[in-house]
Amino acid sequence: MSPEHYASRLEDRGIHPTAMRLLVYRTLAESRRALSLRELCDMLVTAERSTVFRTLTLLLAHHLAHAIEDGTGVARYEACEGHDDCSPDDQHTHFFCTRCQRTFCFRSIHVPVVTVPDGFTLESVNYLVKGICPDCQRSA
Repeated sequence: MSPEHYASRLEDRGIHPTAMRLLVYRTLAESRRALSLRELCDMLVTAERSTVFRTLTLLLAHHLAHAIEDGTGVARYEACEGHDDCSPDDQHTHFFCTRCQRTFCFRSIHVPVVTVPDGFTLESVNYLVKGICPDCQRSA
């Protein structure tokens, strides 16, 4: 996608599209897997960790990104795909490799619809599959 597309997405949510915000958002949107703060900072070598974290926090607050928990205690981030708020309907399955500790997005495998009892409000769903990724299987 073009840089203008990413800038437009930020502006549509009331976020001024600074160079860093565009860089973080584009990196998340173009990644094929969910990224931890550390992984994102490693990819964006010129960015300060605190700036990347503040940018992630802003993207989360404006529903342009969401965080998932893969069981490691480390949040992983990915861009929301829809044009509206991230919702459970937009969620997809994640695969956590127990060897390399990477979390992959299976965007074509949607999370099953979960109906919660009256009085409960569903805000997010995390459907995680654990195993060994193809890269780790080849290197074994």
